[in-house]
Amino acid sequence: MPLYDFRCRACGHEFEALVRPPEASVSCPACQQVDVERLVSLFAVDTDERRSAAAKKSREAQIRGRRDAIIADEEYRKNHD
Repeated sequence: MPLYDFRCRACGHEFEALVRPPEASVSCPACQQVDVERLVSLFAVDTDERRSAAAKKSREAQIRGRRDAIIADEEYRKNHD
């Protein structure tokens, strides 16, 4: 089932809509107008390099978060023990 990007010509609202073959008209969810234009959708690329880069970025963010939690715990212990 194709998802398409649209822009309403009346109010300028951009949105995605699921368009099934029997349904020819799409209306804007913001103003309910049917004067919409279909936009060129971007596609997603999935490669091993992108996946590994995303995993590395996630690990680094988790390490930063743990480091901040450890520092906060140490400061709490200093001030409250």
